[in-house]
Amino acid sequence: MSDAGSTHREVANRGLLVVSVMLATLMQALDTTIANVALPNMQGSLSATQDQVSWVLTSYIVAAAIATPATGWLASIMGRRRLLLIAIAGFTVASVLCGIATGIGEMVAFRLLQGLFGASLVPLSQSTLLDVYPREKHGAAMAMWGMGVMIGPILGPPLGGWLTDAYSWHWVFLINVPIGALALFGVAASLPTDETRASRFDWRGFSFLAIGIGALQLLLDRGEQQDWFSSMEIQIEAALAFLGFYLYVVHWMSSDRPFVNLGLFKDRNFFASNIFIFVLGVVLFATMALLPPYLQNLMNYPVITTGILLAPRGVGTLIAMMMVGRLLARGADARALAGIGMLLTAYSLWQMAHWGADVPAWLIIEAGVVQGLGLGLVFVPISTVAYSTLPMAARTEAAGIFSLMRNIGSSVGISIVMTLLARGTQINHAELAARIDPFAGSAAQLPAGWNLSSGTTLAMLNGEVTRQASAIAFLNDFWLMMLMTVAAIPLLLLLKPVKGRVVPAVVADH
Repeated sequence: MSDAGSTHREVANRGLLVVSVMLATLMQALDTTIANVALPNMQGSLSATQDQVSWVLTSYIVAAAIATPATGWLASIMGRRRLLLIAIAGFTVASVLCGIATGIGEMVAFRLLQGLFGASLVPLSQSTLLDVYPREKHGAAMAMWGMGVMIGPILGPPLGGWLTDAYSWHWVFLINVPIGALALFGVAASLPTDETRASRFDWRGFSFLAIGIGALQLLLDRGEQQDWFSSMEIQIEAALAFLGFYLYVVHWMSSDRPFVNLGLFKDRNFFASNIFIFVLGVVLFATMALLPPYLQNLMNYPVITTGILLAPRGVGTLIAMMMVGRLLARGADARALAGIGMLLTAYSLWQMAHWGADVPAWLIIEAGVVQGLGLGLVFVPISTVAYSTLPMAARTEAAGIFSLMRNIGSSVGISIVMTLLARGTQINHAELAARIDPFAGSAAQLPAGWNLSSGTTLAMLNGEVTRQASAIAFLNDFWLMMLMTVAAIPLLLLLKPVKGRVVPAVVADH
């Protein structure tokens, strides 16, 4: 155990601990995207409607979002070791239950359990690594941790597709069993017991925050299906989200020990880092939501080929993280590295915005590698700087907030791009169809052998118009994310440079 003034704690087997918490992180990160490609198979097997099967994703997202802020309080009363062991074991057992579910009701309930147990895994693994490494090695620690967080969502769709095609959708969840078992035994053998302290649970604050976060996640996840604010459901969720967050802020200002300490945002580095991780969540998950349908629906690639084309993105991320950890340890400016990463990410999105409906495979791979490099260069410095001026005791709670902001960013990004994609496709289809002159003759505008008086030709023509309209909508989404990335770069000026061993600042309660 470390002294009160120390910035880290010594452990007997740090290597085993690092591998174990990385496995736990990877397991949770995989499950944010691995089930997406298996939904059609689940729908048929579980006899569910399209709306019912969508709750397989929604229940997990909402449960994880609501439970994430509770990580700090749970760790304080139970101890980080005990909470991490319970979270890993619970997540693994819930994964088994998902894998053997026989009905949609069971599946949604078990995914809810998965989200509740998995909510603590990412913030606990991050704060654990920060605590067992001295401050000058935090960059290397965050590079290792980031591999699980960033690679998991990238590997999820191709791995889920392969497991579903080669075996069945059940293995999308059962794959967590060996990973969870290794992580559980590794943490039990390497992480020492830590101190606990009695703390009253702030039920009022938790209720307000749970209502706000849960309603916001439901709004973002179901908005596109329900046609947004034309739906009474979405209007109610928006009102509940606003009311929940407003009441929590009022409660926080008047409470001695609030559920989540918003005073952490008074730390400039932590505040700015949360903005960046929000943007990073938007870009990472929105791109991951767009690329599979782009490659499969427009390019007609099978699932396995899509996974192969997306894999180099993960390779770029791994290379960047291995480089940036060493650069930070040698005193490189985290802001400069993050700035380079943002520029590379913006450039990759610019490349994607110039694709067409028949883009060559090598351009897809090139843009993926560049984006992977950029995201890796941003993620590690931002994750390191976020905690550089916070006291050690605040790290677990701060890690919960940090993970929550990334998750909300991913939900916002996916909701925006998928809504714009659907609406853009409709608008573009109408524009393109209006430019086809039915009286111009096949020789003027149509390929040889096509005849507008034929129903088959009309169907083929409509299919091609829809394909091109969808391609334009995809490209507009890439443009939007590029502009968002560029607009976030000046926010790097909010970050304070971190040099040497920084004395943790004392953060006010509120």
